[in-house]
Amino acid sequence: MASRPAGASAAGGQLGMVDAVAQLAFVVHGMIEMRAAEHDLSLTQARLLGVLRDRTPTMNELAGLLGLDKSSVTGLVDRAVRRGLVVRTPSAEDRRAVLAGLTDQGRSLVSRAAASFGADLTAMLDLLAPADRDVLSGIVSRLLIAYAASHGVDLFAGLNTQVPPPG
Repeated sequence: MASRPAGASAAGGQLGMVDAVAQLAFVVHGMIEMRAAEHDLSLTQARLLGVLRDRTPTMNELAGLLGLDKSSVTGLVDRAVRRGLVVRTPSAEDRRAVLAGLTDQGRSLVSRAAASFGADLTAMLDLLAPADRDVLSGIVSRLLIAYAASHGVDLFAGLNTQVPPPG
């Protein structure tokens, strides 16, 4: 008798929910890591630039969006500033706050990396029927929005509506 992968259900060879989501996370993580490495970025640096592609948050907001403590974000932003990818600007609304945003060089790098990552992800998603891709997009969007909200993060706060998301 042939063995099934760990976590696979007997019906239709499907993976169990935990295994399916974990395996998908590993695949997507690998795609991001590969594209980040092409630009000499760590995964965390790529996440920083990805967040900044469509918003200019305060350092505290950035810490929440990245799920990191403020001191870690400060060091992360310091390194990106030294590379010429990120700029800090004082907040016009709160003189105690500092905003982080992409430089032109940072925006160019994010655009190139996002296009490559988008092509990788599209190639994988194209293995699904269009209707299945739409269903997956809706479910994942609702899940991520709910999860972020349950952790006090509004994924739509501070979005720059004039910058279209890649993809």
